[in-house]
Amino acid sequence: MKQPYRKIFFAIIISIVYLACAGIVFAEKEKPVFIKVPLAYPSGLPGLGTSIKYLAEKAPVISDGSVGIKIYEPGKLIPAFEMLGAVDKQVVEACYGVSGYWSGKVGNSLNFFTAVPFGPEAPEYLAWIYNGNGLNLWQESYDAKGFNVKVLPCGIMSPESSGWYTKEIKSVADFKGLPIRFFGLGGQVLTKLGASVQQIPGGEIFGALEKGVIDGSEFSTPAIDTQLGFYKVAKFNYFPGWHQQATFLELLINKDVWNGMTPKQQTVIEELCKSATLANLAYSESIQAPVMKENVAAHGVKNIRWSDEMLRTFEDAWMEVVKEESAKDPMFKKIWDDLSGFRKEYKEWSDYGFLPRKQEGVIR
Repeated sequence: MKQPYRKIFFAIIISIVYLACAGIVFAEKEKPVFIKVPLAYPSGLPGLGTSIKYLAEKAPVISDGSVGIKIYEPGKLIPAFEMLGAVDKQVVEACYGVSGYWSGKVGNSLNFFTAVPFGPEAPEYLAWIYNGNGLNLWQESYDAKGFNVKVLPCGIMSPESSGWYTKEIKSVADFKGLPIRFFGLGGQVLTKLGASVQQIPGGEIFGALEKGVIDGSEFSTPAIDTQLGFYKVAKFNYFPGWHQQATFLELLINKDVWNGMTPKQQTVIEELCKSATLANLAYSESIQAPVMKENVAAHGVKNIRWSDEMLRTFEDAWMEVVKEESAKDPMFKKIWDDLSGFRKEYKEWSDYGFLPRKQEGVIR
């Protein structure tokens, strides 16, 4: 073969190999996924909206455009309390909120994955979810009721306050007949103590307080509650948040959508949810104290700590709720027993590993 033809021949061979390799790469390139995510809470609320915004901003960057997420403010796409059903039927690919919102459809035990009265603080809660059996039980709770959803923890928050009240609560007798908004398992505790507990969406709480429909309400952390204006009509803010020492947020994704993703795409979402959880906790912890001080100095709020006696009363009522719910709901008992077993072993570490801290009325 003459030299000029040899060069042409090898150039053709190299071109064929290059095109073949490019074809393989193209064939293996991931098909982008685009996920619409309606929210249970406004994205502007600090802590409740922080994780999902983090996820939406970073997913396309980390995945090199393979994963796109668009969030929709409450009510813009799907009403908040209808989101689980919409994801189950793949009306939307995903939703973002708290598991307790679906306890009426899935079971009261699902509240364990939002918050637990007198339950674990964030580090212990994270340990049980990720390194205990918590996440398995969380997924099992949806699977057992036939919901076609994949659950991912995607945010954890600081302790809540345990309520804003229009009048001072001096004893347990003051709860008798008290109209109050209180969420989840903590609400069951106050019902047992005689309060008239109502479930009111976050956006309607201020109006209910202002009109006197309720005389007290819990919702979230001081930073969030203050943004919603509770201090304008309720001047007594109680602590600690015995009903929610930490609060998990969740991302629910339709299982068919999830299973249609590549392992890389799934990993992007899983790992971003973990990093969002860390970022959310750090942010939530950093913003509470200045708000509490401002409420006192500028708004005339009284930050009040429950007495030892009141905390013991709440805790005793909580244990009655546990006993009653465990007797009628096998899943509730299964989760409670697992969490209790984990906490019993964890206590060995917490008793030795951490500096002592005064915890009136609280069994750790």
